Amino acid sequence: MSSLKIAVQKSGRLFEDSIKLLKDCGISYDNGKDQLKVQVENFPIEIYFLRNSDIPQYVEDGVVDVAIVGENLLIEKQKDIEIVQKLGFSKCRVSLAVPKDIETDDVTYFQGKKIATSYPNTVKNFLSENNIEAEIHVISGSVEIAPNMGLADGICDIVSSGSTLFKNGLRETVTILKSEAVLAKNKNLSAEKLEILERLLFRIQAVLKSKNTNYILMNVPNEKIQEVSSILPVLKSPTIVPLVEEGWSSLHSVIEEKRFWEVIDQLKKAGAEGILIIPIEKMIL
Repeated sequence: MSSLKIAVQKSGRLFEDSIKLLKDCGISYDNGKDQLKVQVENFPIEIYFLRNSDIPQYVEDGVVDVAIVGENLLIEKQKDIEIVQKLGFSKCRVSLAVPKDIETDDVTYFQGKKIATSYPNTVKNFLSENNIEAEIHVISGSVEIAPNMGLADGICDIVSSGSTLFKNGLRETVTILKSEAVLAKNKNLSAEKLEILERLLFRIQAVLKSKNTNYILMNVPNEKIQEVSSILPVLKSPTIVPLVEEGWSSLHSVIEEKRFWEVIDQLKKAGAEGILIIPIEKMIL
């Protein structure tokens, strides 16, 4: 049986979260120091640790079959590969920024100006869509220092918290795109490799679903079970266990993290008591 070749960053902001995701999926391997390729012991995949900027080309060329990579990099490199799953980590945005003493946030500020960036294709496309003509200076790393050195009037770079911009006397003005880590694949995988990818994707989705939900237990008067159940629509139906105290039951279900406090308030108003919340390690529907 062939193995699915998956690429991850060998270093950088995606590396640790990518490895954690694979381990959460039950994928174990022994990676020696500076080893660029490992064979997984308990799943038919090989992991390649590659330089981030090279990964999209390797996927398109079929050197590797799939990759965990930033969506922003795929957009910048403009390669003919397919995103199969957004992964929810390494979230950031690609934004324009200007010296903090520039008062306008309007993109027209960049008309006739110089922009320093590591994302020239992304910037060119954005400027073209907004009928802005500007001179683009391509810089690899430390883009934020360009305005202070007189190399540019503004920059376009990855922004997470904005602290790096602030430290360099810059402020964010226009967000060009939002990005996160994604699982992307070559468009010409064999049927055998697609089957392995589906198995891997099943595990990934189970891990991702668990991160957005919690297991919830509560005591509910029997006459309130229907009302309480309608507040928790995540699963097909909650589990109901009669309590020793007559007229009461224990109700077990799942609650979405993003609606946690809103739902808790509704449950209390509906008569639920003794509410317990437990983290979910994996969730398979």
